[in-house]
Amino acid sequence: MSIPTIAGITAKTISSARLTTRVLFSGPEDGIPVLFLHGNASSATYWEETMVALPAGYRGIAPDQRGYGEADRSQKIDATRGMGDLADDAFALLDTLGIQQAHVAGHSMGGSVIWRMMMDAPGRIISVTLAAPGSPYGFGGSKGADGQMCNPDGAGSGGGIVNATFTQLMAAGDRGTDNPQASPRIVMNSFYWKPPFKPAREEELLSSLLSEHVGPQEYPGDSVPSSHWPMTAPGKFGPANALSPLYAGDVSRLNHISPKPPVLWVRGADDQIVSDTSLFDMGTLGAYGVIPGWPGAEVYPSQPMVSQSRAVLEAYQAHGGSYQEIVLPDTGHTPYIERPAEFNAAFHAHLKANG
Repeated sequence: MSIPTIAGITAKTISSARLTTRVLFSGPEDGIPVLFLHGNASSATYWEETMVALPAGYRGIAPDQRGYGEADRSQKIDATRGMGDLADDAFALLDTLGIQQAHVAGHSMGGSVIWRMMMDAPGRIISVTLAAPGSPYGFGGSKGADGQMCNPDGAGSGGGIVNATFTQLMAAGDRGTDNPQASPRIVMNSFYWKPPFKPAREEELLSSLLSEHVGPQEYPGDSVPSSHWPMTAPGKFGPANALSPLYAGDVSRLNHISPKPPVLWVRGADDQIVSDTSLFDMGTLGAYGVIPGWPGAEVYPSQPMVSQSRAVLEAYQAHGGSYQEIVLPDTGHTPYIERPAEFNAAFHAHLKANG
């Protein structure tokens, strides 16, 4: 059953050349298009309030991405392409809707998809808005501002590091709070935003989290044994593996794209998921003694996710691009939900300043 939408949002089933999925729309059909891409363990539902708050004359478009929500479950993510499948899906959706160019906004993994979209077809992007985006070098398994992999097989990233109990509870549709380490509701309210904040539509957002497709070729995906700590390396299916640095490709491509869409980067000061000391990163957990056998900070430090993004954007700017970084205080991983007034003020100004 579809998750109920708020007033001003229309849900449609759209079939592109690549994927059939649920797509949410707001605003006039002939409005300036703004494509919204959600993060991991969520769906298009997360963007609804931001969509209806768009200025007059803008058209919000938010799909359930491959592997999430009401997307066709037979269509899997080929992780060896990194974010390639999801980027291609986004462009195919725009093609089906007859849209040549759009503003794009992405949260967390959705931001990771946008890094790839910028590299593959920058001319189709009017402007970029990144809300707590994943590092261009992927999630886990890399170190330094230049994204050097800690291990040649990407050990410490991918499906093998995902909490198995969490995914089991997701698959079971668990809405309780019995497991303080893995209950989806507790994980959402502890890490998606900064406690004690709770969103008004907590139940719908939890339903959105639980709608992710779970399985060995979905989430968390497959994994392979590794001789490198923490003894697991990425497999070839699903979004967690697609986010491995093993499949990130040549990030320096961003320096050479033309045109270079302007970038707005908004993040929370207290983000525990995408951070230089992420509580979901093996280096951080190893240093805290949560994962035994940690080889030390020289071999496997916390991934400096924020510092990596900033270094990439500084290089992007040095090569003729532009970016603005906004850090919202007392805010976690979902600034557009936690601080909608502040987020929308910056977001709307960015849209209006760039066509």
